[in-house]
Amino acid sequence: MTKLGFQLYSARNFQPYSEIFVKLGKAGYAEVEGFGGIYVDLDETGLKNLRAELDKNGLRMASGHFSPDFLDGEVQKSLTIAKTLGMDSIYAPHIGADQRPKDAAGWLAFGKRLHEMSKPYKDAGFEFGWHNHDFEFVKQADGSLPIEQIFEGAPDISWEADIAWVIRGGGDPFAWIEKLGPRITAVHVKDIAPAGENKNEDGWADVGHGTVPWAKLLKALAGTKVKHFVVEHDNPSDVDRLITRSIASFKSF
Repeated sequence: MTKLGFQLYSARNFQPYSEIFVKLGKAGYAEVEGFGGIYVDLDETGLKNLRAELDKNGLRMASGHFSPDFLDGEVQKSLTIAKTLGMDSIYAPHIGADQRPKDAAGWLAFGKRLHEMSKPYKDAGFEFGWHNHDFEFVKQADGSLPIEQIFEGAPDISWEADIAWVIRGGGDPFAWIEKLGPRITAVHVKDIAPAGENKNEDGWADVGHGTVPWAKLLKALAGTKVKHFVVEHDNPSDVDRLITRSIASFKSF
């Protein structure tokens, strides 16, 4: 069976992480995905301690999110973090609303920035890619989409496809898997609640308890180079429920 990971951002409001690692290990997860808040402020000892906590629970931090500015400005620290924690994949996950380009040319330039940014990481043997939200699938004034411009500017980077955000951005996930499938190396597995439900969780749902057709999507993704499937929920009210129900659903697809 495909190994399933868990994006630790989903558990940021349920501390300490040491207890989350125990829950994930017992539930059968094999991997976790980190994000900046977990590791950017840790020194070498802190990183080694985090690695030991993961190892103790049978978990591997296979992939990690780093902000574009950190990847640009802290190359050696980013590499140290990734190597110490045992990652094989690095993804730039987001760009703030105040930093987002306003037109196609701006997004193309951002793609070129990602292309340049990727070089030291790819040279060190890491997969390097972009992780989407919804804004990349909203049409610009000229009718183009930021996701198209980003990947035109960065022809050699991969895509960590967050399918639920594609849907929330108005995109057809099957069409985008068809179009950008060769770039897909990781997938965020999360779900969207039926309209009007789970308002206290920003409309998200545990995997298999929403409207995203995951059984069909996994078949469509079978032809890609996806290495990591990562459960995520941006604002769960119950992390134990999220952890156990999501892996049970994934195993049933």
